[in-house]
Amino acid sequence: MWELMVKGGWIMWPILACSIIAAALFLERLFHLHRAQIKQDDFLNGIYTIVNRGNTAEAVSICDQTPGPVAHIVRTGLLHADEQPEELKQTITKAGLGEIPRLEKNLGGLLTIAQITPLLGLMGTVVGLMQVFSNMQQNAPLAEIGDISGGIWQALITTAVGLCISIPSYAGYNFLLSRVERITLNMEYAATEVYHFLRYDRQDGDDEGVSGNETV
Repeated sequence: MWELMVKGGWIMWPILACSIIAAALFLERLFHLHRAQIKQDDFLNGIYTIVNRGNTAEAVSICDQTPGPVAHIVRTGLLHADEQPEELKQTITKAGLGEIPRLEKNLGGLLTIAQITPLLGLMGTVVGLMQVFSNMQQNAPLAEIGDISGGIWQALITTAVGLCISIPSYAGYNFLLSRVERITLNMEYAATEVYHFLRYDRQDGDDEGVSGNETV
């Protein structure tokens, strides 16, 4: 590995830095999105049961303890359940829209790395070829293979390493993006379900007085 770094020249250092950053961004997003995705049907059914028992405060507390945007959307709906239907719908929608940037955080950085590492490799190729022609000119007409092999090594190594980092980075970006889209669909489903429940399906109970103006 160290030999490749030396033969690849100085351009290998920014490529190596990109690989470390890409790995860190991917792992951070993977962990975050894994925590954000919950079994929404079981969660919603549990919340509905608690609310129908007249214990809205407990339902809100459970939402606070549950990670992910679905729980936040449900919590927002519970705290604003006394609003007019159109206002309630807008409030739930705004809560969902506010969660999307959190889900997509750092995805742009991963995509950027996937796009620039091949360019860094190409830069290394150009620098290596420039070195080859410079050595050939200096040693002409008796240039030997050893005079140009260093530049050729740099040209090939930087391109190969740049692609080896770019390909998994781009694949990781698309994988995480698919997870974000799946969670977004879950959010839309949860928003529709909690609105319908609060407007039509909620049973009257001895509510503990949690409303949109209260904080938990």
